[in-house]
Amino acid sequence: MTFNRFKNTHLFIEGIITCIFAFCHTTSFSQNLLQSPRMKRPDFTTTLLVDQSTTEAFKAINNVRGWWSEEIEGNTDKLNSEFKYHYQDVHRSQMKIIEMIPGKKIVWLVIDNYFKFTKDKTEWKGTKIVFEISKTGKKTEIRFTHVGLIPEYECFEICRDAWTNYIQNSLRSLITTGKGQPNGTGKPQTENEKKLGSDK
Repeated sequence: MTFNRFKNTHLFIEGIITCIFAFCHTTSFSQNLLQSPRMKRPDFTTTLLVDQSTTEAFKAINNVRGWWSEEIEGNTDKLNSEFKYHYQDVHRSQMKIIEMIPGKKIVWLVIDNYFKFTKDKTEWKGTKIVFEISKTGKKTEIRFTHVGLIPEYECFEICRDAWTNYIQNSLRSLITTGKGQPNGTGKPQTENEKKLGSDK
């Protein structure tokens, strides 16, 4: 009697475990797991392909004044160097170059930041800006990722639009033609820069 009860309990538990494993392997469960916040990489990223070499792309990225802002202060092409970016009184940021592999990778650490238009003025602080360069067939691929720039940030929409413009348009132009479209005093390059720069 006791043996049969133990056997039935064992079979019952075995049945539950089997059901759990079967559920875990269903498509819907796998999709939900992959879509969970912990599995996502929501950092902003954008990629471009160019005909120029990885060396030319690397050199252009390091010429930050040529594609992001004419008013960059500091050295932008040496490991451990720091430089400052600002656009009027709308955005100020200080970067440190923490990784640099010629023709392959560049990483900036945002060590200070100020936004005029967000409640948390330092939203970028502690994030990283990563450029990964590689060959894809006969073309060069530049993958830009702002690690830590996520949809929860108040600045996300504005920053996403700005980065998309500066990477896909200005940096691409600098690499392919030798001339980018950086901003500067009185030279906004996006609609948001025009609007925020004119706000009193």
